[in-house]
Amino acid sequence: MSEKYFQYRLPLTLASEETETPEKSEVISNNSNSISPADRAFHDWYRFVLSYPPHLVRDYINDFELNHESIVLDPFCGTGTTIVEAKLNHIKAVGLEANPFPHFASTVKTDWAVVPDELETLAVEISETTYAELVNQGIDDRTLTCEPDIELMKLDEQAMRALIKNSISPVPLHKTLVLLEQIDRYRNWPSHKYFVLALGNALVTSIGNLRFGPEVGVGKVKNDAPVIALWMHEVKKMVSDLKLVSDKNYPETKVYLADAREPAKMMRKNSIDAIITSPPYPNEKDYTRTTRLESVVLGFFEDMAHLRGFKKTLLRSNTRGVYKTDTDDRWVADIKQIQQIAAAIEARRIELGKTSGFEKLYAKVTKLYFGGMVRHFSELTKILKPGAKLAYVVGDQASYLQVMIRTGQILVEIAERLGYQVERIDLFRTRFATATQNELREEVVVLKWPGAR
Repeated sequence: MSEKYFQYRLPLTLASEETETPEKSEVISNNSNSISPADRAFHDWYRFVLSYPPHLVRDYINDFELNHESIVLDPFCGTGTTIVEAKLNHIKAVGLEANPFPHFASTVKTDWAVVPDELETLAVEISETTYAELVNQGIDDRTLTCEPDIELMKLDEQAMRALIKNSISPVPLHKTLVLLEQIDRYRNWPSHKYFVLALGNALVTSIGNLRFGPEVGVGKVKNDAPVIALWMHEVKKMVSDLKLVSDKNYPETKVYLADAREPAKMMRKNSIDAIITSPPYPNEKDYTRTTRLESVVLGFFEDMAHLRGFKKTLLRSNTRGVYKTDTDDRWVADIKQIQQIAAAIEARRIELGKTSGFEKLYAKVTKLYFGGMVRHFSELTKILKPGAKLAYVVGDQASYLQVMIRTGQILVEIAERLGYQVERIDLFRTRFATATQNELREEVVVLKWPGAR
């Protein structure tokens, strides 16, 4: 790809931003991924650890000159950074997300119709009822004491198998399930979904034993946690944020539980003015594992079979989401660069004598990933307005036996083949990968759809 597209232009960052913990095997060379205290409203209700920050979305809202008449789409919506920020800037937004809990989170984070004081009043009532129920069982959630020989609640056997082992300890799980029972008494109330999301965020950040690096894992095991107080802390954040917008008008948003490779099924022809998004990268990061604890405990996945059904609607970006019936690789059969990368990965595997089932899939998943992106870009042409602008946050990867995949450059080639105009590639940040001793670029590929030829 020609160097003419590269621009080393960092999106706006704030001097007061707090730097987030980088991936364990990488060092982030600037703080452009961090989120400032001023940006925490709504975004902080539930957020992937390494989500791109709200200030990046604002940068491209301004760059694309979007306004209240525009519609912005995030086809890989995740936890809703783009659509939340679009709404805060009075821009209509649509999201697509195939993973049920992030889809739920994005839906709740962009629904500001609930009355904040009513939300808080009901939460206090639920917390008091839950505390009394636990005390009656011999558990004090404030002093973290528990009578011996209490029979603790747990999920059914199949659901327990779906959890990452030791991701939550028995007593906090019991207390979480008791609290969830009390929350579910108000299932038909407008407040219910906010309470569930608050519990989901508390599970990930405070109640469970998770740690986050290149992949989610189990950190220091906590035998107990003040579940009710941690949940109330999350609810109070919501109440505070909702009060900021309670007397103002904002455009509605819509979030579909949908496959990003089939966006035309959800939206009208020529209806989208802009896209600001970040698809998964071709690596071994399994986002259904990242969200496993909250998804299983709160009932979004019943068991592994239920989980696999949703995995089939995801872009193939890791070997744990590859199935025999997958055919997206056919879309890149004639793209030389992708075929060469896949061949290099397979040759490297053979050279190193790697024979596990997952390692044998590295070359396959690379082709499936880019084939899925070809499908995605092709389908988008049906719903984009002529002149629509697109910003894709993507990153270099070397997860497959240290064979470098320049994701942004390959997506540029794919987009050009489909008739998109490539305006530039902005450098978002760099990451130093200790495994390969290379600087990995994380970039924003900026495209324009000129309209059908």
